[in-house]
Amino acid sequence: MSATASSVRTAVLTEHPVRPQGRLQQIDILRGAIMIIMALDHVRDFFHSAALSFAPENLARTTPAIFFTRWITHFCAPVFMFTAGLGAFLWLQRGRSKGRLSRFLLTRGLWLIVLELTISRLGLYFNFDYSFIALIVIWALGCCMVLLAALIYLPVRWLALLSIAMIAGHNLLDRFPAAKFGSLAPLWNVIHQPGIVPVGKYLVLVGYPLLPWVAVMAGGYCFGQVFLLDPQRRQRLLIQTGIALTAGFILLRLVNVYGNPAPWSHQRSALFTVMSFLNCTKYPPSLLFLLMTMGPALIALGCLEHVRLRDWNPLLVFGRVPLFYYLVHLYLIHTIALALAYLRYGNGSFLFNPVPTMGRPQQPFPSDYGYALWAVYLLWFLVVALSYPVCLWYARLKQRRRDWWLSYL
Repeated sequence: MSATASSVRTAVLTEHPVRPQGRLQQIDILRGAIMIIMALDHVRDFFHSAALSFAPENLARTTPAIFFTRWITHFCAPVFMFTAGLGAFLWLQRGRSKGRLSRFLLTRGLWLIVLELTISRLGLYFNFDYSFIALIVIWALGCCMVLLAALIYLPVRWLALLSIAMIAGHNLLDRFPAAKFGSLAPLWNVIHQPGIVPVGKYLVLVGYPLLPWVAVMAGGYCFGQVFLLDPQRRQRLLIQTGIALTAGFILLRLVNVYGNPAPWSHQRSALFTVMSFLNCTKYPPSLLFLLMTMGPALIALGCLEHVRLRDWNPLLVFGRVPLFYYLVHLYLIHTIALALAYLRYGNGSFLFNPVPTMGRPQQPFPSDYGYALWAVYLLWFLVVALSYPVCLWYARLKQRRRDWWLSYL
């Protein structure tokens, strides 16, 4: 891994830089793919019968199909955070100043935090009861952008070292539970340990602690220098770095000493042992979780170097309007869930509360609520298909117009 990092640094400093022309399709394609995969996880949350009774990573109760349906979606958050940082770096290469980039990151980050608490929250819960507030991925993305607005003023080498140190070392903090910090425990929840924080009469779920996530976004920003190289060199470095990270995951996981709060163990079958090996902690993302996901993601990014797709291809469409797609698909999923509930039970009022996988529901769901996994996959296809036309319209609107507000959604 150190040799690869050295080769990346040498290449960036010695090779003639190539200014990226327009969008690099490979980034949009990868981001589009993870956005489609992300929808599978949210459809599973709302529709799968088992989702209401146990976590898909619970090896005592799960099945391989359920486990891997959840596991494949682990790639979404790290790739989206990383490409957000990468996108910030490429945005800077279009003749803009760091001051302008910083202002954009600050305002867009604050806007995302507002979205999490308003439009995104409404899509998840379909209610205006703020007694339970979940601070999840859009909130974390916004907060990381706000922090990155300041971090970009550090020299890239220093920021890269800081990012690597935070990703590699934050699991050393696992030994310090929030309860040890007394009145400062909520701050520790925001920084490192997920948890529910009482704020007056409100309950605030902090699902995405910021320390590792801001490191991933900052790492993406620093890695943007690789995208100034010529395509052949860039592709080689992406694949080499991805292989190194993946190999690092395998070796460190085999040692079973550091990098994830829960070690893997031998299970009742070889397949379940593999599942235990892959069962890394997402909240917060452990070092091994990030190696496991970012390694293959960088390999995929390198393999996509010479792939060219038409502008109407769903991967490009969703990859170019990810936030818009995120909001659209939430409302579609929840609306379909309500429609099916009224058809099945004659009542869907229980869906005006958080589903159990997203927090504590305020009233019980029907005991037989949910559908088989094959139905979840069919509904996933339906949600993606219905999202496509409106996202295609919005992507073409962004191509035709340069209104400032289009860059915020």
